Amino acid sequence: MARYTGSVCKLCRREGMKLFLKGDRCYTDKCAFERRGYPPGQHGQMRGKVSAYALQFREKQKTKRLYGLVETQFANLFTKAERTRGITGSALMALLERRLDNVVYRLGFAASRKQARMMITHGLFLVNGKKVTIPSCLVAANDTVGAAGKAEEGSSVAESLKAVDRRGIPEWLSLDKTNLKGVVKRLPLRGDITMPVEEHLIVELYSK
Repeated sequence: MARYTGSVCKLCRREGMKLFLKGDRCYTDKCAFERRGYPPGQHGQMRGKVSAYALQFREKQKTKRLYGLVETQFANLFTKAERTRGITGSALMALLERRLDNVVYRLGFAASRKQARMMITHGLFLVNGKKVTIPSCLVAANDTVGAAGKAEEGSSVAESLKAVDRRGIPEWLSLDKTNLKGVVKRLPLRGDITMPVEEHLIVELYSK
C-alpha cells in the first residue's frame, strides 16, 4: 500500500495546523510550522478565495493525515461509519480513535501514531494478552493494551511515557505506567475528542 514518504512538516504547513507527526519535536521551537506557518510552495503565502468543496476536501485531508491513513483506509472507515446508528461524523471520529495505533499513541507508549504503527507491526504490543500486529485493529470496551516482553526491554516506550503528562490521557482510557498497560474503560464519545476537526464537512464531501 502506498505511503507518503515526503517531509511530514510540509503536511502540517499545508493543513494550517500542527498534526504532531514528529512526536516531541513538534513541541519545540524546531517545529517547521512554528517557523513557517504558511503552506509550502512558491505561492504558499498568497491568499485567495476558498470554495465550499475546497474546505470540505482540506478537512478530509487534514483528518486523514492526522491519523496517518491512506485514502482507501479512510474511505472504508467512512463507509463503516455510515452503516452505524447515530450521527455519521461522530461515528467516524470514534472509529478513528479506536484504531490500535491511535490507542497506543494516546496511552503514551509511542511518540507519534507513525511510531505506534511501526511498533505494532513488529509485535511489541498485546491486546487482551495476545500479540496483535495489525495497526488498524479496533479496540472494544474493557480491552487491555499492554507492552510485550521485548517492548518492555527497550527504551522507546519508557521514553515516550515521559511526555504523557504533557499530552494527557483521554477519559475513556486508563494507564498503568508501572506495568505498561492500558485499559479501554469505554468507547470514545465525540466529546472526548478535542482535536479541531469539523467532521460534518467530511460527511458533506463524501455525500456528493
